[in-house]
Amino acid sequence: MPPPDASTDAGTETAPESSPADRAPSERAPSDRAPADRPDAQDTLDLRLPDELIALFGESDAGGAGSAGSAGSAGGAADDLLDNVAHWGPATTPAGVFQLVPVCIERDLPLVSRWMNDPAVAAFWELAGPDDVTEAHLRAQIDGDGRSVPCLGVLDDTPMSYWEIYRADLDGLARHYPARPHDTGLHLLIGGVADRGRGLGTSLLRAVADLVLDHRAASARVIAEPDLRNTPSVSAFLSAGFRFAAEVDLPDKRAALMVRDRALRAVL
Repeated sequence: MPPPDASTDAGTETAPESSPADRAPSERAPSDRAPADRPDAQDTLDLRLPDELIALFGESDAGGAGSAGSAGSAGGAADDLLDNVAHWGPATTPAGVFQLVPVCIERDLPLVSRWMNDPAVAAFWELAGPDDVTEAHLRAQIDGDGRSVPCLGVLDDTPMSYWEIYRADLDGLARHYPARPHDTGLHLLIGGVADRGRGLGTSLLRAVADLVLDHRAASARVIAEPDLRNTPSVSAFLSAGFRFAAEVDLPDKRAALMVRDRALRAVL
């Protein structure tokens, strides 16, 4: 199920991006071929199955892909599928120096679980409850095949947000829009109430989209899908250099498909 929204910029307003508890990233299905008559179909280039997906199928047949037992190779898979998020380094933003730091469950679970139990977040992420609820969501990604990497957003050395950087073209979302190989998706929640309602969402969305485009040479686009009714969220994406591409019907919402294009990076 593609992700709904959570709490960010506008106090208790909903956030640019988030992810539900009932669809672990490791269970996200690859894209079907998108019909040519769908909205934004003119964006479609080559909808053949990416080479990485074909390789994953081959590894799965051999009993090796995405298993917890191959956790030693999970880092390698993440390197292959998302170009080693851990090594992307910091970005300078109007709010300070920002960096994505992949989640370490032993270190970060109490903080992420506390954020997930904030009512403003829980309404959309659906991960409220004891720590093991959030832990299961995180482990599904960390022990998965590398197509989604959960991260803390660290601003001036302080963890203040949670992100998921994922391969949108290998995700169930790709069934609902004309996906291109290497499309990179993102989900976001801003954790602390004090960090909401002061414009951080726009600054951080732009910074993370720039990190994707700087470090993923094969990715021509960054994708997101906020709820169409969430005007503050859509506005944050537009202010961060994303364009509104289409309205798409997802299993749990009608969404605004937001796209940050490499080709338009200098003008938006």
